[in-house]
Amino acid sequence: MSGTLLRLVCTAAVAAQVLLVPAPATAAPEPPAAQDRSVAALLTDLQKLYREAERSTETFNATAEKLREGRAETARLNAGLARARLDLHASRGDAGRLARRQYQSSSGLSPYVRLLLARDPQHALDQGHVIGRLARDAAGTVDRLTGSEHRADGLARAARKALNAQLALSARQKKERDDVEGRLAEVEELLASLSADRLAALAALEEDRTAGAQREFEDSGALGDARTPTGEGDRAVRYAVRQLGKPYEWGAAGPAAYDCSGLTSQAWDRAGTPIPRTSQEQWARLPHVPLDELRPGDLVVYFPDATHVALYLGDGKVVQAPRPGARVKVSPIAANPVLGAVRPDPGGEPLARYSPPRLPPEAAQGPDEGYASPSGPPPTSL
Repeated sequence: MSGTLLRLVCTAAVAAQVLLVPAPATAAPEPPAAQDRSVAALLTDLQKLYREAERSTETFNATAEKLREGRAETARLNAGLARARLDLHASRGDAGRLARRQYQSSSGLSPYVRLLLARDPQHALDQGHVIGRLARDAAGTVDRLTGSEHRADGLARAARKALNAQLALSARQKKERDDVEGRLAEVEELLASLSADRLAALAALEEDRTAGAQREFEDSGALGDARTPTGEGDRAVRYAVRQLGKPYEWGAAGPAAYDCSGLTSQAWDRAGTPIPRTSQEQWARLPHVPLDELRPGDLVVYFPDATHVALYLGDGKVVQAPRPGARVKVSPIAANPVLGAVRPDPGGEPLARYSPPRLPPEAAQGPDEGYASPSGPPPTSL
């Protein structure tokens, strides 16, 4: 969610994701603190604030994913507990019937004495086999009752533990949501303090830096030769391209809006290969691939703490959801400092032939850094 800050001022208003209108030329003067800083220093400050907001966003996303998994586990345990209680009820019914039968057939005579007194010893022996089978059935009833009690107790403890963990995650999620909104408010405050001239200077500096970083990246030969994607990679690329023009919204994973990892995770989910939700988990759990072996569909991860991710299109370009105030767009791969790349389908067979999706003319328009409000309707990809 960092990279190249472009033209006009705009941020995500934290609660409603409302875009700010660029300040007119007659706006109030900048606060002294903003006036005193150089354009380069302001750019550095903005990039730092956006990175902190993205880090908080990905932390929020990770907690939201754990909460979703925790809720599913709680539901599973509760369902198992309900079944165990039904089993326990049935076992107690069997035990009650066994107790009544034993009471009704109780006798002070031992089986040996009853055999000696029997008129038909063979019949008594046969009856003894039946009694033995009943005794084994009785023992089984007791075992079932004991097992049902243990299982119900264990599931009840696990369900209580899962519920407590779920409540703790809900509290953590609220704290992390507040953290994201607080950091975005800092960005909003800084941007609102800048004059139109400062904004134009920031845009020019950001464009120059990005163009220079892209030239340096390409001249280094890091990308290697063009490669074809797998069938899954092709589907992921085409899904991502169809999202061009949709707004960034932190914590969103489509279909109306996305954050950076929401876009990449949904693209691969729609391709038939589910991947982790957050950029950090994608970097940690997916196989790494050298940059000179990149193929369309691979994920490019940014910054030392893996707080941003984009989907590689080929030809040195990625499709990404940059950050609040921006829309899903095509960007140079070096729009952000590259950490590395991962491949969701390492065992896939590359296509023999590949025709990249056609991009609309406006696919690369708009801010890479989420610094301006895009004008006009969202682009439509083919």
